[in-house]
Amino acid sequence: MSTAALVWFKRDLRTHDHAALAAAAGCDQACALYILEPEWLASGECDAQHVVFATAAVESLRTSLAALGLPLLVRVGTACDVLHALHQDYAFTHLFSHEETGPGWSYTRDLAVARWCKAQGVQWQEFWQTGVVRRLASRSGWAAQWQRRMDSPAVVAPTGFRAARGMEQDELAVGQFPTLAQLNLPTARPIPAASEHAAQDTLASFLSHRANNYRKDLSSPLSAESGCSRLSAHLAFGTISMRQVHQATEARIAQLIATKDQDERKLAYHLRGFAGRLRWHCHFMQKLEDEPAIEQRNFSRACDGLREDAFDSTKFEAWRTGHTGFPMVDACMRSLNATGWLNFRMRAMLVSFASYHLWLHWRLPGQHLARQFLDFEAGIHWSQMQMQSGTTGINTLRIYSPAKQQIDHDPDGTFVRRWVPELGTAAYPAPIVDARTAMRDAKQKMYGLRKTPEARTEAGAIQHKHGSRKSGLAQTGNRRGTFPRAATRKTASASPSPSPILQEDLFS
Repeated sequence: MSTAALVWFKRDLRTHDHAALAAAAGCDQACALYILEPEWLASGECDAQHVVFATAAVESLRTSLAALGLPLLVRVGTACDVLHALHQDYAFTHLFSHEETGPGWSYTRDLAVARWCKAQGVQWQEFWQTGVVRRLASRSGWAAQWQRRMDSPAVVAPTGFRAARGMEQDELAVGQFPTLAQLNLPTARPIPAASEHAAQDTLASFLSHRANNYRKDLSSPLSAESGCSRLSAHLAFGTISMRQVHQATEARIAQLIATKDQDERKLAYHLRGFAGRLRWHCHFMQKLEDEPAIEQRNFSRACDGLREDAFDSTKFEAWRTGHTGFPMVDACMRSLNATGWLNFRMRAMLVSFASYHLWLHWRLPGQHLARQFLDFEAGIHWSQMQMQSGTTGINTLRIYSPAKQQIDHDPDGTFVRRWVPELGTAAYPAPIVDARTAMRDAKQKMYGLRKTPEARTEAGAIQHKHGSRKSGLAQTGNRRGTFPRAATRKTASASPSPSPILQEDLFS
């Protein structure tokens, strides 16, 4: 029986280490597809910068695939409608793609696609591409599974394809991305180069020299700009795989520690810190996979009603636009809104300030930040929004002082002056809340809630089932360490409490 493959590219826009692409090479004919989905465009997390990055990455991918003899089609529409229309012209027998841990709309779409494939007799095969494990029964042993996946050989890019019959005569139009204007989207802010080649160059520069002071550089918004890996957007869109980054990092560390040069051993020390954060990247994504509801509701149900009814839209607008009267907060928000990137510590400060100083529920601030982060990764994002706002029920409350963060990470005021030039003039607003009073009130409310019998009972259950295994969290990059357990897909889950230095580069 003749086989015809369709490779569905989503957030895996590369040719190397691509299991779905390799599987399609074994079929009698093949074609590739990228769908620009209205559900994504209409979601609260999508921004014009995301569309521009995807467009550039897909166009680069199309060129790479053409060299392999594989045409890449671009379509706009709901996934099932696009697949059905394409199936009429190109009767593919197999659909190959990577698994995706994304927002609720993508999960709903995948369920619909599965039903469509079953009805049409199309075999849909999905392949893992991160450390996230589908239908995970328990977190026990998860770290070992992550390690086995990341250490396994990367998938070699196929050398050639037998293109779908009819493509030579352009019977299947390849299709183009609509413009931002056609999509009713505003002009996007500048974005970094978006391609598989750009991802590899970014990784190479980080491993060769930019990581020289990584563990220190990542905390300040000034030094982190070049001292962090800057691979997060490439990982989010899949222009490079987690396994590629892991293996290249481990190889570089081994090369460095084999020498007697102290500078090279210092670089290895900093890269070991980065290697551990790759594990945390997948660890937080696993939480959304296990418990999709955390995108919409509190981890701890004892926190329901804590902030929802007290939401102040005026304070939210001031926070969102960078006009709170707190210079470090405003500088970070304006920088993020302009560039699409901010280092993790400052991201955590923004969420902490919104949650405790302004007493805003995390959902709307989370959507704003999702649109600003070019590297938005749903699993990390919503887990961290809840962790930093104190709604996991078991984590240490992290209430950042904006003044202290400025003293620690912008002591000369260079960053603040860059983004808040009107500071010290009548144009700059007074603080919208009294910091000391706001922090005191927030602590009283949060600790008061945690002392209630309901919260204690829930926290005990969460800790018993999902609490961290300290031995595995104590050392960054500890291969033998274990990670916290997680619930099944339909039960509550909670985040462990890693030290701040372990969290720093999850987004960076």
